[in-house]
Amino acid sequence: MKKQVIEYAGIPVGIVVPDQDRLKFIAVKYHVHDLDEQHFRNADEVKLAIRDLLSRQQAQPIHV
Repeated sequence: MKKQVIEYAGIPVGIVVPDQDRLKFIAVKYHVHDLDEQHFRNADEVKLAIRDLLSRQQAQPIHV
């Protein structure tokens, strides 16, 4: 395992770095900060988590 940039919709949103036998996500964009320092098995799992997080954020109603 090696460090790797993670992109979402063509925009870099974080990196993953090896941490023992998993990958730790380090967020560099605010909208994915909820996933910061979470561990994943691989980069594809990180991308799925990002997609799910952003889908939930978009589904939340805006309160004024």
